[in-house]
Amino acid sequence: MTNDIDTSTPPGSARPEPSRVELDRRAFRRRQTARSLLISVVSTIIFAVIVWLVLVNSPGWDEVRRSFFDIDTAVASFPSILVGLWLNIQVLFFAAILVGIFGSLLAIARTLRGAVFAPIRLAAAIYTDFFRGIPLLLVLYLVGFGVPALGFTDRLPMQFWGTIALTLTYSSYVAEVLRAGIEAVHPSQRMAARSLGLGYSKTLRLVVLPQAVRKVTPALMNDFVSMQKDVGLISVLGAVDAIRAAQIEVASVYNFTPYVVAGVLFVLLSWPMIRLTDWYTARAQRREQMGGQV
Repeated sequence: MTNDIDTSTPPGSARPEPSRVELDRRAFRRRQTARSLLISVVSTIIFAVIVWLVLVNSPGWDEVRRSFFDIDTAVASFPSILVGLWLNIQVLFFAAILVGIFGSLLAIARTLRGAVFAPIRLAAAIYTDFFRGIPLLLVLYLVGFGVPALGFTDRLPMQFWGTIALTLTYSSYVAEVLRAGIEAVHPSQRMAARSLGLGYSKTLRLVVLPQAVRKVTPALMNDFVSMQKDVGLISVLGAVDAIRAAQIEVASVYNFTPYVVAGVLFVLLSWPMIRLTDWYTARAQRREQMGGQV
């Protein structure tokens, strides 16, 4: 009679140590990572030094430095430009909410099934085609100067019309992105939800849209980054935002440095979202690659 020997690891005991080969492999990877990082830093510094030397040794550098990079002018114009940037942030906040709502409704309208919804699908398709094709600057002029001229409303601030123009334009982009996400959800998900007794609206809200948004989140984040930049175009309507404040400063001191200050502030405003978008995209790619490994 043979005795069965339990060779399994008892609960709570220490996990086995990795082999020598595995330790050597990990050490090699660490060395390769450190070497790649060092090469990247050195090459970046060398490239930056070369570009800087080319700029400062160019014939017109002194004039460019005085016109665009004057420290005293930048310090003097910074407070008024910062106040104008706060207006851009307010417009961006409300426009982002409206774009999310209106873009979602457009995406749902474009994915409605059934012949009876054909007029709604056609209207949504015409809307998205039109506003994706027309430049945002023209939409700002049409909405900001054309709609008030109709006389239907009292005089409203130009940032209001700028928010409407941004919403009209970016809703078309967001709608198409969401529509692609909705159509990327496998039909079996809808069928499974309907078999559980969920109606169309609950299936869309609880099953389809969460998966669709997760699939297209990087694209939606990129659209938001683009809107962060384009919000500066409301200055063409006369709203005193960061760009208009910089223009006023330029006209008063005959120096272009305030424009550079406004540009730096917009970069600082967009940079966190840009980094977050890149991080999320890389994370999603890693998860897909890990899911595909056997």
